[in-house]
Formats: sequence, C-alpha cells, structure tokens
Amino acid sequence: MGMGCWAIGGPFSGFGGMPIGWGNVNDKESLESLQFAFDNGINFYDTADVYGIGHSEELLAKAFRGKREQVIIATKFGGVYDEKIKEMVDQDGSPQYMKKALENSLRRLNTDYIDIYQLHVKDWDLDKAIETREALESLVTEGKIRGYGWSTDDYERALLFSEGPNCAVVQHQLNIFVGNEEILTLCYEKDLASINRGPLAMGLLSGKFDKEQAISTNDVRTIMDAMQDPYYMYFREGKPIQELLDKLNAVREILRSGGRTLVQGALSWIWAKSEKTIPIPGFKTVNQVKENIKALDFGPLTREQTAEIDELIHHQDGMA
Repeated sequence: MGMGCWAIGGPFSGFGGMPIGWGNVNDKESLESLQFAFDNGINFYDTADVYGIGHSEELLAKAFRGKREQVIIATKFGGVYDEKIKEMVDQDGSPQYMKKALENSLRRLNTDYIDIYQLHVKDWDLDKAIETREALESLVTEGKIRGYGWSTDDYERALLFSEGPNCAVVQHQLNIFVGNEEILTLCYEKDLASINRGPLAMGLLSGKFDKEQAISTNDVRTIMDAMQDPYYMYFREGKPIQELLDKLNAVREILRSGGRTLVQGALSWIWAKSEKTIPIPGFKTVNQVKENIKALDFGPLTREQTAEIDELIHHQDGMA
C-alpha cells in the first residue's frame, strides 16, 4: 500500500477557477501523518506537481529530509499551472514541457531523481505520447528518473506506454464500483504495478457520508457534475450519489468481515483482485493513515467474498 498525497496539497483551482483540491489542510497534521506512515512501514508516496500547485511535493521533501533513499516517490507532470494564483490553466504532455516540469519537481522535492514519473494527461494524443514515452526513456538513461507510467483509465494509452522498456506502472481508478479488468490484465501481462487511485471512491466508501451531507465548497467533490467524468461520479451537487450509497449498504457486512472497518474492507477487496495492485488512499489526518495501514493486518478478502461483492455491486451496470 502507498499513500496518495493529493489532499495534503491543500486548496487550488482549475477548470475556470473551480476547486480541484480537497479543502483546507493543516501542514503540521500532514507532516505528522507522513511520519506515522513511514514509521509504520509505508515507503511509497504518490503525488503530482499540480497538487496544491507544488505544495504536496514540498511537504514530501520536508517529511523525508535525510531519508530519501528509504522511500519511493512517484510524481506526475502535464498540468500547466500559475503558481501566483494557485490555478491549473492548461495541460501539456509534450517532451519539452515535461523536461521543464521535471526540473521544478526535483527542486520542490529536494532530490536529484524521481522514482516513478507519470504522465498526468489522461487523454493525451497517442501519436504525441510516443514522443513523450521516448523522452521518458531518455530521462531513465540520464538517471533523472528510475521508471515511468501513465495515469490513465484508457487501455490503449496504458498499452502504448507499457511497450517502453522502463515503463513500470499504470495508475488507474480501482474500487468496488469501478473495476477496470482490462488494465489489471495488462499489468499481469507486462509485469507492471497497478497503482490504484480512488480506492475509497473519493471517501464515499468510508461510510461517513449520507445523502444529505454536503461537502465544503472548496472541495473537488463539489464539482463532479461539471467534470463529466464517469470515473469520478461519486458525488452530485456536493452530495454522495444515493445509488452508490445503496450499493455500499448491500455489501457493508462483507466489507466489515473479520473486524475490518469499511475503509479496510474496501482496501482488502483491491488486494483480492490482483497481486499487482497498490492502492493509494488519500489522507488529511493521522487517524486516517492509521485506519488505512491497519488494513494490512487483515490482508485480502477471500475469493468467495470478492465474487459476492462483485455480484451485488453489478459491475456490468455502467460503473465498471
């Protein structure tokens, strides 16, 4: 398991000023959370240059000063941003922009190499992506990065990058609502790590939301309707979608088997799907990190439990 570091970047905007952070954060709590994760065996941290417009990367640099060789840091490029107003203004996956973005990430992370460098433009043109892949291969040769991948839910794009000798990962959505079997199969065939964003369906699988509970206005979950992305449709008008709450209720007791919490059960489902999976749940507090890490004590659900959950969720109904 890794830790997803989007939320700790704090508020920032994009898409015409709409919020794409996770609301307000406390840097002291974030650093304590990272320290707790590290002390309890978590050595993989996934971030991006746009998370808080560089702030998430800067926090990782502070947290792991003097411990760089003991952690694996994955970051991403492709979001073009204005640091002064903390806003993402465009996207660019070209080799030219990538090299500029890499130098900025190295500076913020206070390191001379990045373990996993990921393209963060989900629908970058396939022809252009070949040039980007080759440029990433060159960065491996130079020692600036150790491996790379694409954060995408599109099989063709994941396949194109997987053909590069030093492609190491595919980052894609995976949780009990969103299956993505094609990419899981690709990871088996190409011996890639399957990095799983959204393992808790943007918090919906925590069980702490009900249909009347609204999200704060500076939280990305309030703009799900405007994004029109089926992979992020867990909230509508800032409230959890009732159909998904109903599905969660249908599998609640299976997820909680053996003394697990809902969060731990959701992570255990991911491990049961494939040995290649690395869920990266987000966090803002030490308690959230504690709950996430405790899932490791339980391990994967059984095949029978996983099959029952899949049947009850009905992956074929359009959410998969």
